[in-house]
Amino acid sequence: MKHREVTLDDKYELVEGNAFMTGIQALVRLPLDRKRLDIGSGHNTAGFISGYRGSPLGGYDQQLRAVQPLLDAHDIRFWEGLNEDLGATAVWGSQQLGLFPGARYDGLFGIWYGKAPGVDRTGDVFKHANAAGTSALGGVLAIIGDDHNCKSSTLPSQSEFAMADAEIPVLNPASIQDVLDYGIHGWNMSRYSGAWTGLVALADTMDSGSVVNVSLDRFAFVEPGFHLPEAGVHMRRGDTPLNKEARLRHFKLPAAQAYVRANRLDHVVIPSAKPRIGVIVTGQAARDVFEALAAIGLTPEEAGRLGLTVYKVAMPWPLEPEGVREFCAGLERVVVIEHKRPLIEEQLKAALYDLPDSRRPRVEGKRAANGEPLLSDVASISIPEMAHALMKIIPAGWDTARADAYFDRVGRAGEAARGNASETIRSPHFCSGCPHNTSTTVPEGSRALAGIGCHYMANFMPDRKTDMTSQMGGEGIAWVGQHWATDEDHVFVNLGDGTYSHSGSLAIRAAVTSGAKMTYKILYNDAVAMTGGQHVESGQTPAQIAQQVEAEGVKTIVIVTEDPTRYAGVKNLPRSVKIYDREDLEDVQVMLRSTPGVSVMIYDQMCATEKRRRSKRGIIAPDRVRVIINTEVCEGCGDCSIKSNCLSVEPVETELGRKRRINQSTCNTDLSCLTGFCPSFVTVKDGEPAWTGEVRREFDASNLPLPETPSLAAPWNVLFTGVGGTGVTTVAAVLAMAAHVDGNAASSLDMTGLAQKGGPVLSHIRFAREPEDISTGRVPPASADLIIACDLVVAAGGDALLLMDPARTAAYANSDVTPTSEFIRNRSKRFESDLLAGRVKRQARDFGAFDAEALAVGYLHDAIYTNMIMVGYSWQKGAVPVSLRGLYRAIRLNGTKVDDNMAAFNIGRIAAAAPERLAQQHDPRGHLEPKTLDELIEDRATRLTAYQNAAYAQTYRKAVARVRSAEEAAGLGEALTRAAATYAYKLMAYKDEYEVARLYTDGSFAAQLASQFKGGKLRFWMAPPLISKKDSHGHLKKKHFGGWMMLGFKLLTKLKGLRETPFDLFGRTEERKMERALRDTYLETLETLASGLTAKNHAVAVAIAEVPDEIRGYGHVKEAAVAVASETEAALWKGWPSGDMPKAKTTLIAAE
Repeated sequence: MKHREVTLDDKYELVEGNAFMTGIQALVRLPLDRKRLDIGSGHNTAGFISGYRGSPLGGYDQQLRAVQPLLDAHDIRFWEGLNEDLGATAVWGSQQLGLFPGARYDGLFGIWYGKAPGVDRTGDVFKHANAAGTSALGGVLAIIGDDHNCKSSTLPSQSEFAMADAEIPVLNPASIQDVLDYGIHGWNMSRYSGAWTGLVALADTMDSGSVVNVSLDRFAFVEPGFHLPEAGVHMRRGDTPLNKEARLRHFKLPAAQAYVRANRLDHVVIPSAKPRIGVIVTGQAARDVFEALAAIGLTPEEAGRLGLTVYKVAMPWPLEPEGVREFCAGLERVVVIEHKRPLIEEQLKAALYDLPDSRRPRVEGKRAANGEPLLSDVASISIPEMAHALMKIIPAGWDTARADAYFDRVGRAGEAARGNASETIRSPHFCSGCPHNTSTTVPEGSRALAGIGCHYMANFMPDRKTDMTSQMGGEGIAWVGQHWATDEDHVFVNLGDGTYSHSGSLAIRAAVTSGAKMTYKILYNDAVAMTGGQHVESGQTPAQIAQQVEAEGVKTIVIVTEDPTRYAGVKNLPRSVKIYDREDLEDVQVMLRSTPGVSVMIYDQMCATEKRRRSKRGIIAPDRVRVIINTEVCEGCGDCSIKSNCLSVEPVETELGRKRRINQSTCNTDLSCLTGFCPSFVTVKDGEPAWTGEVRREFDASNLPLPETPSLAAPWNVLFTGVGGTGVTTVAAVLAMAAHVDGNAASSLDMTGLAQKGGPVLSHIRFAREPEDISTGRVPPASADLIIACDLVVAAGGDALLLMDPARTAAYANSDVTPTSEFIRNRSKRFESDLLAGRVKRQARDFGAFDAEALAVGYLHDAIYTNMIMVGYSWQKGAVPVSLRGLYRAIRLNGTKVDDNMAAFNIGRIAAAAPERLAQQHDPRGHLEPKTLDELIEDRATRLTAYQNAAYAQTYRKAVARVRSAEEAAGLGEALTRAAATYAYKLMAYKDEYEVARLYTDGSFAAQLASQFKGGKLRFWMAPPLISKKDSHGHLKKKHFGGWMMLGFKLLTKLKGLRETPFDLFGRTEERKMERALRDTYLETLETLASGLTAKNHAVAVAIAEVPDEIRGYGHVKEAAVAVASETEAALWKGWPSGDMPKAKTTLIAAE
């Protein structure tokens, strides 16, 4: 195996040979190569780049800034545009260099970038700038980011039509290699023709990585033999609109077509000695057609022998007519394959119109000649759909057995994806600790209009009452058009600080003039978090924003923040602005919705992910306050999850049922979970992780057998499934780089979109001996050789199952299941690892699962290493086609936590080959072996003795024994007795002040605390009923108590004998009276059930006995739970003693 001396600098600095890079990195390299080529031609040029980020170009600006020294060395100036149209205007200005004295360069080559919505809003600039023209040694590339499948957008997009409307020639690359090639040709064409050049950037290209040829001598530019006007085609002073139009139509666009023709950018990619059927492709379809042919068993050579020929169009608008006429002449039929709306098809028909009938083929595309649908114009054309269309047009005379087998295999995979897919899905969600978890809430009776940004995900959360988005910068203006015609009085409007800077401030200005009653919530998180955490270009502070909106005429302005003390020394804040703690958010919003006209609330809290990044980089001091939940005190009510909306508040299974824990690996210390009404929360200030200073637990990876890795006689397809934000895409990139180090080819494609926010991530990696062996970045249906299921929820979903083939696919899974956002709203939601694994196993030829996350936490103290452990396991199983040396080199090249990632990889190898060498790990989310009924009763009786005394425990034993006797006598098993044993204990051991104190001092909390932290100052967050204040809803407000509280707990524990005596002050509260009544009533209920138990009413009896499961929490939370449980119980009693179960309620949802 030939190993390459690869460095991370290759992608930008290597000027001969091959390098591995992503699509975004190719865009970064483009201006560097442009400058190198200009130097080689003796031109003194420089570059200018501006635009606005947005998926799939979300990270372009960050990658440019990361190589600032290289940009400086190549005379390239990068200015992040405040928005897309201003960025385009600046690029327009770059072409004016030389029209006035003082130019220091011969010309400025320009780049504008933006995603589809930015393309739309920039149309006016495009038309003016393109009509005005470029400079002779400048030229402009307009990089247009499209999201065909709407993975990270509010609408699917196809921007070639916008380019055509602005009369800008547009190039459509099929691969990263095309990006590099078309980019340079695009500048040359722009210089030659005087027109801007569009360059399509699809997510499938930008979010992928592959090995490409970077040798500058691959170019051989040809000057077209086109007659240009004497005055040229470039920008000039004193130009007139009609002259610009004539020059554009009569010379610039034809010149662009001439350039494409002279340089053979449109060309045949599958030739045929005797062509009969032609296929014309562009962009992504130019790669997909090879995959589709392979799927039905045809090599390009075999297809050519059958009379099929394929023509790749680089410039779909304006279509170069001579080359395509030459290709089509004499063919029987031509099928145009292009994703989404047809752009080439109508141009092709026009180009072929005057061919003789005998030479003019029949043209088909979205529809066949008979008018029936042939290819979809929605989303993207799948490989099976394209293969099916090819089957209809390929001439007869070939063995279709492989095609039949392919369609059968894909059909079965589709059926599995539909019928076998898990109902549990992983939806995008706010990051742990995200300020939007709190800021996007609205008071009861209000609703909010959605905005663009991370907070858009409030749309997915029913409790947020958020809907109806707008274009960027139009936030809230929809209300202007309706407020006067409805009895609805007011709306809130979510507006991110990035959007405010981009264009949203104009929406506020407009709203003020309308007289509408509305509140803008400017969500200031000091980052453009959706696209990678960039700083907002304007750099405005909340104080400056307050000044601006005041100047626009807003009278009522407030700031809400998690730390009001930060504003103690803030200057230049308008005097009328009031500062509130986020604890008062609901009251503040109630006040604002009654305020006439437009009001503004600035919610000021740093983006959680950006806070973590800055902390790791030493830019800000890390938070020294962490949260721990005393699981013994926790009731599992879920109020903390609802209040915080945070995914780091996770379920943990205990002997007493499901409780809550804080995942310290993912927690971003927002602390909003503390508002959950529960005394189980404790904060630890200045504590260190429990493992601090300890030597990493040793493991023995010596003498492991070396597996036989797959040969690359055919491409090898790997799919990673994971959770957004956990490093899945990074590990996938490491594998692709390892293949490059080995001297092989690899491509990676990360299907993320909104998934970066805790949603599903699928990373496709394809390995081959040569780059040309990989036709498309996606793993096709029923074609995965390996599934690395870092997350079983995603692996058991339809998107992943569709790619599996039971005869081909090996699947290796992390058995630990990270809770989904569904758990926040449904505290009883179960994530059954075995059931999810079973769905995947049914589609795999080989399957293995183990708790990789427990190993990551146990050995490396961070769940982030789960993915690399999974790589090690899969590699040891012989399913990853890279060498050990290549992998180690790729991990070192990645440069992040090299030793830990090496260790994680080796731990995975051990788990596969010698699991007995690894220490048994504790599942942090709890794993319990079921108790026998006798064990259950004995355990609960022992606990009740500790709770009160032996006599109290004996009362429990008698009640349960009575039920057991009746159930056994009726021969009905033990379900009712088990329910009675469980819930009689639950209601008897109600958590009053004495019990909470005991559960803090019996040693269990000390052990739990020591397992996570060393040292630190403790604070206990509680709302003692006798001394706590109440909020506007009449609910008790929590406050913190220092470490001295442990002495109070010890004293209270000793006073538990006062419980339910005349000296029990705590027992006089309404809550304690309610709890005693619940207990006594339940014991009476058990006697009633035992007395009347029959086989017919047994199920009803069990359901009645289990009702207390819904009674959880403290204070008002518990009161609300009791009310719900009482309704449930009342409905069940209607079926006693007959045994009739209540009918399930059916809810019909309809528009009103």
